[in-house]
Amino acid sequence: MFTPHECEMMQARMKGTMIEALGIRFLPSDDDVAMAEMPICDATRQYFGILHGGASLTLAETVAGAGSLHCIGFDERYAVCGTEVSGSHVAMSALQGKVIGRAHPVHIGKGTHVWNVEIVGEDGTVISIERVTNRIIEKRG
Repeated sequence: MFTPHECEMMQARMKGTMIEALGIRFLPSDDDVAMAEMPICDATRQYFGILHGGASLTLAETVAGAGSLHCIGFDERYAVCGTEVSGSHVAMSALQGKVIGRAHPVHIGKGTHVWNVEIVGEDGTVISIERVTNRIIEKRG
């Protein structure tokens, strides 16, 4: 879904945000899947060492939001706003390394986008499954 140029552009937009603080990086892909990776590190771990569920939800909302931006052609007249995110944590994460968020579009409408997101460990284990709904709103002023 993302070209290398789009990945660079989105990384530049994320300077000084939570996305940068958690080390989330967008990944190029040749198919219709939006992808990003996030390290398992002090900023993303629970107190006992595994990936924090909130970090997984942040990765899911981030990669689905970026996918929606791609779908609207990065049109500056519009903003993508997450309106709902829910997740099921189905496996323990590794204690180190990284996870990859893979967002698959379920519905791409004019004003609403719905995504299924899998958070997967480096070994291919599905750690959590999320559903993200985004609204596409016209910017005012």
